[in-house]
Amino acid sequence: MAKRPRDPNQFIKPPGYEGGKTALNEFIRKHLVYPQAALEKRIEGIVKVEYDLDHKGKVVKATAKSDLGHGCEEEAIRIVKLLRYSTLRHRGVKVTFHKSINIVFRLPPPAQQGKITYTYTTKPKSEVKKEVKQKKGGAGYTITIKPGPNT
Repeated sequence: MAKRPRDPNQFIKPPGYEGGKTALNEFIRKHLVYPQAALEKRIEGIVKVEYDLDHKGKVVKATAKSDLGHGCEEEAIRIVKLLRYSTLRHRGVKVTFHKSINIVFRLPPPAQQGKITYTYTTKPKSEVKKEVKQKKGGAGYTITIKPGPNT
């Protein structure tokens, strides 16, 4: 006896994050607040969080499965609880989905110290005019001395 082909609408489909993986990563990057204790101790790593989604696409339970300490687990759970997934209809059945996600804690790059660059040109004092320009990217300033009629 030949098997009947399966109807793709017959099976339960897991909910997806609106906008896909790129939007999910952007959401996490935007809402992640690095814990102060982890910054001071220079803690980096990955926190794996397992969570349950209800039939409305809301996270109802989240638990951290890895331990970095210094507040990273609490922050990862806080972010996961903010997630909202698209809802799918499953013929009136309220289905709970189990998912997991890795939240990456990476230290921000050290603040770059500003560099001051001077350009010195000899001109008669009556022809000198100061002009200050900010470099592209905001990395520093360049002061250029140009001839001016009033100085």
